[in-house]
Amino acid sequence: MSERRLQILEAATRTIARSGVRGLRVEEIAAAAGVSTGLIYYHFGGRAELLRRTLDFIGERAERCTAPDPETVRTAGPRAQLEEMLLRELQDTPELVENSTAWGEFQSSAVFDTGLREQLREATRQWTDDVADLVREAQAAGTADRNAPVADAAERLTALVEGLSTRWLSGSVPLERARELLRGGIERELGPAAEAD
Repeated sequence: MSERRLQILEAATRTIARSGVRGLRVEEIAAAAGVSTGLIYYHFGGRAELLRRTLDFIGERAERCTAPDPETVRTAGPRAQLEEMLLRELQDTPELVENSTAWGEFQSSAVFDTGLREQLREATRQWTDDVADLVREAQAAGTADRNAPVADAAERLTALVEGLSTRWLSGSVPLERARELLRGGIERELGPAAEAD
């Protein structure tokens, strides 16, 4: 990706996190990126494509920021990788706060925009599938309840992360409490970490 496209996508994410999607104007993003509106149209064709690419960018950035540490992947089992990946969604870093806030803004706007709804559904499905894969691997390794329904557990865990993130970002729950609740949710879905049944 070119440096300019990245600059525009970062500005779009920042602007959406602060102002939302509905009523968003390309001119606002151009000003935030320090580029002309013509350059945005050149790279993205229009507002709809810019929003689509921004949502993709948010997903890619989240994946990068929440990937388990390489040492965890090398030495720990799939359950530890799953826990680390989900807990990394709740980090007090500017990039993740901005990402999570913009994701929430896209979700709110999708209520009224069927185009966004479909793209969000697909992004959520991909994330849930990634979690489901790790749940299956943990079951195979004996670190998750083998009777836990994989798809249901993955759906509930991703929904829990989104809900706790919203509560934390809105000031309803402190970060450490959100992380504690997430750990508890993981244990309820997969069974105690020490058990191998």
